[in-house]
Amino acid sequence: KDIQYIRSYCYNKLEFIRFDSNVGRYVGYTELGVKNAERFNKDTSDISAMKAQREAYCLNNVGIDYQTA
Repeated sequence: KDIQYIRSYCYNKLEFIRFDSNVGRYVGYTELGVKNAERFNKDTSDISAMKAQREAYCLNNVGIDYQTA
């Protein structure tokens, strides 16, 4: 529950859009980012794929990062 998948899109050191698995959708931080977030959020298959990344990537690799020797 405390693992979060974030995918950020930046241009010129400025984050303009982000997918956050806790929010479950894209969020825009600039005028262009808000417009793209609205467009990305309409694609339900992309949203489902991004939500699946949390399980596919994060949960499979968390054990590797926190192994104790």
